Amino acid sequence: MHNYTVTLKSPLPYHAPPSHPIFSLPLNPRQFVLPLSPHKTGGSIYHNPVFICKGTQLSVPSHGSASLGPSNGNGAAVHDWKVRSVGIENIDVATLGNLCVDIVLNVPKLPPRSREASFAYMQELSKSPPDKKYWEAGGNCNMAIAAARLGLHCATIGHVGDEIYGQFLLDVLREEGISMVGMSEDGDIVDSSNASYETLLCWVLVDPLQRHGFCSRADFCKDPAFSWMTKLTEEVKMAIKQSKILFCNGYGFDELSPALIMLALDYAVEVGTSVFFDPGPRGKSLLTGTPEERQALSHLLKMSDVLLLTSDEAESLTGIGNPILAGQELLKNGIRTKWVIIKMGSRGSILVTMSSISCAPAFKVNVIDTVGCGDSFVAAIAFGYIHNIPLVNTLAIANAVGAATAMGCGAGRNVATLEKVIELMRASNINEDDEFWNELVKDMDTGVITFLSKMVINGRNNHVNHVALQKVVSELLPKLKDNRLEGKVAS
Repeated sequence: MHNYTVTLKSPLPYHAPPSHPIFSLPLNPRQFVLPLSPHKTGGSIYHNPVFICKGTQLSVPSHGSASLGPSNGNGAAVHDWKVRSVGIENIDVATLGNLCVDIVLNVPKLPPRSREASFAYMQELSKSPPDKKYWEAGGNCNMAIAAARLGLHCATIGHVGDEIYGQFLLDVLREEGISMVGMSEDGDIVDSSNASYETLLCWVLVDPLQRHGFCSRADFCKDPAFSWMTKLTEEVKMAIKQSKILFCNGYGFDELSPALIMLALDYAVEVGTSVFFDPGPRGKSLLTGTPEERQALSHLLKMSDVLLLTSDEAESLTGIGNPILAGQELLKNGIRTKWVIIKMGSRGSILVTMSSISCAPAFKVNVIDTVGCGDSFVAAIAFGYIHNIPLVNTLAIANAVGAATAMGCGAGRNVATLEKVIELMRASNINEDDEFWNELVKDMDTGVITFLSKMVINGRNNHVNHVALQKVVSELLPKLKDNRLEGKVAS
């Protein structure tokens, strides 16, 4: 369901799995290029029979809890959440749902496959909270943190529970200067002993052979984890209204009902907030999901201003193998769609509009961990969109931010810093493959085709407009530095 991550303090070295969603051998860091496409799993990487826990509940420890609201005297808490940290007058990006805590643990062996044994194993794990050095912010926190480090003002809209994990997430967000907008109504009585109100956890288990197992409560539920949410609060509406961008992704469907997601989308459209949508691996399952899920997916694809997909995801949603043609099909079927961005894995990325195609090769980096790269990439696209940066420049910075994250270990607070991004852009080492890109854009019937090149001699080559990377970098670096300074002053 959620992107998993590993903190730098994790007791064993960790690497993103190369192909299998649950078990993998360690990867050796090597020269690669970013952004990387998600692994083909046929759906969410967390839906796997290694944990067969349907119909069960895994308890989340609440000892040591810092209450987020006044008690009603019966052990339950009344959530009285308001926007935290930076206020709602000037939000650049708000994320919808998909908030979780990733917990990375070394275990002697992975859980057994039988339902009863797996459940007992997980109950034992959750009897007491593991040391905080194994915790990390996950889900949409990755995107918000990456965006905040670019100098954008960010807010997360979602639910965290009244326990230590919820307090941890709030503390991380506060430290990064990110607002938190709770989705509970003022005066709602929230039963803190009910698992459906607890902060969502993703357990990331690593055995001595560095094989991995993943488990999240949302994977065991027929309904979304927070299906008790049925309407947008006034605080949520205000946050959406005051945001330039509302970011939604496919994993949000694991927490929020399709009806609630559509309410948020429609309200954003009503108040003039741009909508970014990244269906991710869940897009394929939503396409064949319940009638409500299919309707919500179709609505998001039509009404979003910006769509972000891997080439495989674009093909699964359109049935078109050529990523540019797939992007053009999504644009044609959209009502409000302005940009379709295709992440091409080790090749780079493409931005398609009704009148142009922009292509940017990926940066070469020494990959340590690909977790969080996609979230970081989206954050940089939002930066370019808000600041009206030229399209190929926007792709360049997005590729750089995603690559800088891959050079570290894990996501959450370990996503790229601005300093790493600047260092990578100054090095200007990209993976040029003119034959691939020329073949891709050949015979395309469009107004303008722009291609980012490491070196440009004559500026134009046939029907492709080449832009020099050094020129792009010289234009982007001052903007990044200035925006970061402005963000610090404002916060």
